[in-house]
Amino acid sequence: MRVVLTRPEPESRAWAADFAARGIDPLVLPLIAIGPAPDPTAVRAAWARLSACQAALFVSANAVQGFFAAGAAWPAGPRAWAPGPGTRDALRAAGVPAACIDAPAPDAEQFDSEALWREVGPQVRTGGAVLLVRGGDATGRAAGREWLAEQVAARGARTESVVAYTRGAPGWTGSQLAAAREASADGSLWLFSSSEAVGHLRALLPGQDWSAARALATHPRIAVAARDAGFGVVDETRPALGDVLASIESRR
Repeated sequence: MRVVLTRPEPESRAWAADFAARGIDPLVLPLIAIGPAPDPTAVRAAWARLSACQAALFVSANAVQGFFAAGAAWPAGPRAWAPGPGTRDALRAAGVPAACIDAPAPDAEQFDSEALWREVGPQVRTGGAVLLVRGGDATGRAAGREWLAEQVAARGARTESVVAYTRGAPGWTGSQLAAAREASADGSLWLFSSSEAVGHLRALLPGQDWSAARALATHPRIAVAARDAGFGVVDETRPALGDVLASIESRR
């Protein structure tokens, strides 16, 4: 079975090795391009005020990597919030003590803002500050986890934001475009972990017929985006690598 991996580089390459080891044929077609922070000075300034924050919310593993590229050791005091296992593992790899990290339980039905809020909501105190470490576009405009920011504000805490990396549409080569067209009808399974990735695919191949294609989405909202794009079969899975592999292997 061929599986199209659409996560950004180098995540897709790392997952491809795991897939190949399980006898699954990976096709790496990243649908999100990751870049450095548009304003490194702002990231360093966020590090300087981190110790005064109650917590820092990292929207993704890329946010962790971009933030720590400009920082040092995690200070005593603030909590580190992670919406899923990938972000949690990135925080640990960056040196954040496990005891300082809050994330949804490993057996949570979903790894998303709602699941994280159930874990961290009781921590938020009036007058506190939460730093949102997010991605943004090339202009520096922040995006990501808006709902969580609203919940924090509703509890009377102040939110601050810093863009630690940029994300945008990839620039595919002619061979990548050809491979994607072939994978639209040859029985390949497209793995999507972002609604944004689905949108980029539609922009890269406007008018492409996806009715014969299959998709596996790691969240219900992503599944909706894939169905809206025209994918003929769309299934859902939990986003952790082990769950994704098990879901794929069950289809063999």
